[in-house]
Amino acid sequence: MENEKRHEQSAVKKELLEFHAEFCKTFSSPKRLEILGFLKDGEMTVSEIINKLGVPKANISQHLSIMRLKGILKTRRNGSSVYSRITNTEIIQACNLMQNALAHLMESFAVTSKQKVAAAMKGDKYNVKDN
Repeated sequence: MENEKRHEQSAVKKELLEFHAEFCKTFSSPKRLEILGFLKDGEMTVSEIINKLGVPKANISQHLSIMRLKGILKTRRNGSSVYSRITNTEIIQACNLMQNALAHLMESFAVTSKQKVAAAMKGDKYNVKDN
């Protein structure tokens, strides 16, 4: 009985991890991340997003469609305008956390790179493990 329960939990965990990986692929486009940034303060029309990004309507529509299919965005029509909004504020919180973590990581890479350059200029060998 306990083995069955562990196996079931493992299967659910695996399914969640697969969904997570597939869901995160949606954020592999810098343009989609920019769109999310615009929408974090509220809904916008497709035209407003196009004007902010300076990208052709077909490209924006494709990005919005992908995010809508993944459940990240919802749309509503008002006359001839289509408005997009984020479905869940936790998505923005998760993106903000990831961007903060990546900013710290980039800072540490920059420091390491500067140290490597300085060591090379002095003729020393820089060892990443030591720092």
